Amino acid sequence: MNSFGRNFRVQILGQSHGEYVGIVIDGCPPGISIAPADFKEDIDRRKPGAKGTTPRKEDDIPEIISGVFNDKSTGAPITILFKNSNTRSGDYEKQRAVPRPGHADFVAHQKFKGFEDFRGGGHFSGRLTVALVAAGVLAKKVIAFLAPEDNIEIHASILEIGGEKDLEKGLQKAVDAKDSIGGIVECRVSNLPLGLGEPFFDSAESLISHAVFSIPAVKGIEFGAGFAAASMFGSEHNDSLLNMEGKTETNNAGGILGGITNGNELVFRIVVKPTSSTPQIQETLNVETGNVEPFSVKGRHDLCIALRVPVVLEAVTAIVLADLMS
Repeated sequence: MNSFGRNFRVQILGQSHGEYVGIVIDGCPPGISIAPADFKEDIDRRKPGAKGTTPRKEDDIPEIISGVFNDKSTGAPITILFKNSNTRSGDYEKQRAVPRPGHADFVAHQKFKGFEDFRGGGHFSGRLTVALVAAGVLAKKVIAFLAPEDNIEIHASILEIGGEKDLEKGLQKAVDAKDSIGGIVECRVSNLPLGLGEPFFDSAESLISHAVFSIPAVKGIEFGAGFAAASMFGSEHNDSLLNMEGKTETNNAGGILGGITNGNELVFRIVVKPTSSTPQIQETLNVETGNVEPFSVKGRHDLCIALRVPVVLEAVTAIVLADLMS
């Protein structure tokens, strides 16, 4: 389904080239200050414009149509819409017969029996992440409302692009190859209270991972030492406890033990795959002829999706934490 969360619940809606994309947020406490200007900073961080991002630009002005009265949350579900105005649907009409490699075109067609909105990836498009960012803005407000003295901070940043820690160098590799490229993004949350999460199915890692994979193009996640733990000794990986607040000497666990936050910094990293839409000639099945044929993606696309992921990663992390804290 298209919803996530229990106490702080979000439901995403819209298609890339539909009239709107948006989000419905249920579980926001009453009395929180909410105005359109509050969304500007994070939404601007997601917008294209930097080298390696798509030429498609939208105004992304949030239209708050329910759940807010006199700039305060009412306690009722909050609905926020973003109008799509800069679309070029014709770019996709001629691709109908040839599902794009790496995209959801083929599986969407099969699952929804040909009734899917295929323009720009439809409901599968990264365009919908603007709605996640909006929900993240509210989630950050809820976190501050519920724990005003904790000063919980969520920050994500790009660690590398194309295997290069020099991000410009990694991006240039894609430019030179006339191709797309992937990256690694890290998220850190400081001042989290001890005790969030449950064992097994609702562990903090499980819920964060669930939300993280709602971001299109994410293909992997690791917490703390992550995959490096496979080559460590147990005595090396274990984090020695230092005090009753849960502070440990090292943080190989990434701030979570037994599915529960342990009082240390929450640290995790995600893998963002190369943009599937690449001008490189590939081969794909023509579903009308039954033949495999050469194919190149046209249109406006990000050279490196990872460039725009940090603020989205912060948003889904905030959504999970707001849900756990509510």
